[in-house]
Amino acid sequence: MISSPASPPWSKGTNNLLELLEKMNLRVAEEYKGFGDVASGLRVFVEQLKAKSGNFDEYVQQIDAIEQQVTEFEAVISMLDKYVSLLESKLQSVYQTPPQ
Repeated sequence: MISSPASPPWSKGTNNLLELLEKMNLRVAEEYKGFGDVASGLRVFVEQLKAKSGNFDEYVQQIDAIEQQVTEFEAVISMLDKYVSLLESKLQSVYQTPPQ
């Protein structure tokens, strides 16, 4: 019979370290598995926010258009106000002039 060579004395310690390392790796993998789920959920959440933000862009453009229209209406109202004031002063001058 051929006998197996004797294991060096340090091999048992090495095996223990390898077993410990394997257990640590499994524990860390288990711990970070939850982080992967969280990251995946965050990615979905960010995509949903981007979609909602895209919907708001349309409303922002509509608000900008309304703001432009309001500015134009204010200019027209200012012109009309000046015209009415001019007409009012002409009418007052006509009625204040004594008839001849």
